[in-house]
Amino acid sequence: MPAAFYGVTMNSSSGAMPTFRVGAVRLWDSETRWAQVELARDQFDWSSLDRLVKGAGRKRLPVLYTFGGTPSWAAPDAPLGPYSDGSRVAPPDDINDWVHFVQAVATRYAGRIAAYELWALVPSPHFFTGDAATLARMARRASAVIRRADPRATVVCPSMGDLWEPDPRRFLRDFAAAGGYQGCDVAGVKLSPRSDDDPPETFVRLAQAIERTFHEAGVHPRLWNTGTTYRIPEDRPLDQAHAIAFAARFYLVGMYLRYDRMYFYNWGGTKLPLVLQPAGGSPTSAARAVAVLQRWLAGARITSCGHGKQDGLAGQVWECRYLLASADAKTLLPAVIRWTESGTVSMRTDRGARTVQSLDGASTPAPDRLRITEQPVLITLSPVSRTAGGG
Repeated sequence: MPAAFYGVTMNSSSGAMPTFRVGAVRLWDSETRWAQVELARDQFDWSSLDRLVKGAGRKRLPVLYTFGGTPSWAAPDAPLGPYSDGSRVAPPDDINDWVHFVQAVATRYAGRIAAYELWALVPSPHFFTGDAATLARMARRASAVIRRADPRATVVCPSMGDLWEPDPRRFLRDFAAAGGYQGCDVAGVKLSPRSDDDPPETFVRLAQAIERTFHEAGVHPRLWNTGTTYRIPEDRPLDQAHAIAFAARFYLVGMYLRYDRMYFYNWGGTKLPLVLQPAGGSPTSAARAVAVLQRWLAGARITSCGHGKQDGLAGQVWECRYLLASADAKTLLPAVIRWTESGTVSMRTDRGARTVQSLDGASTPAPDRLRITEQPVLITLSPVSRTAGGG
């Protein structure tokens, strides 16, 4: 599991970074939208972006810069977006203004920004009201510019959201048909719950619909989950136990789906159902659980994931299996993380189980039977010889 899998979206322009363990940062809601950087044609304010890139560099966190927020000078007659910066929800009147901005960013930050997301959320009345063909043309032009300025950078195609619904899925197909994915390394999508009390496991049903849509479009890109839905600040706050469980399971479900990266929305904000760390404050118990999950799996290799009766488990039980990092090159350290979507299930502990570790950092000897709950636990198993165990 690469460290960069565990991403967060920044909701602060200070340059401060999370003080708990994360693997990557995404810049959005961080005073870095196009309208906030290019105040007028060829007049740039790089201060926020400079601070954030420098702060991430100090922590050695790869940066995903997210484009979006057309300046009013580039589309003066377009509808206003939801932000106070006067940004518009339409593409620019002249696509060359867009190309020029992409070139300016990619040239200035070559070697310091690791990846570029070519629009924050599409299609959306709040972020992008243009058609798929226009966006595909913008993506192809931007990709070519980034390749020239920084050949090592990862290009992430515009992130498709609200994919529970048929119209956004049609937009994705139209974007693909117009050649939008041709210049990208990765496709961005938004894994969002359908309703505010849905657990992270509902992402699986959405991901299946997304996979079908890509198949219908004839493209099969690598996938990054770059965020959630526009309505997320309206959702009810989670209690502490659910916040801990959902934060860890957000990333575990991403592993189950074999996504390459998961960006949690967000870091720094407080008006959300699940808060990781307020800007200037301390990490919450949910953030500490995410840090524990990363510590468990540092250097690990995932071998399988399963769910329910088809995988020999109770209906609401989920698991992922790993080979943990070992200081001894001659042995492998098998382990399993197991949890329920809801409720509690009593299960016989795996043969060879040694310890059970919980998200609060506690570790106990493995009992004969174990109560599996909504909070994931790590069950470590007896080491096996590499010659006997494969790998």
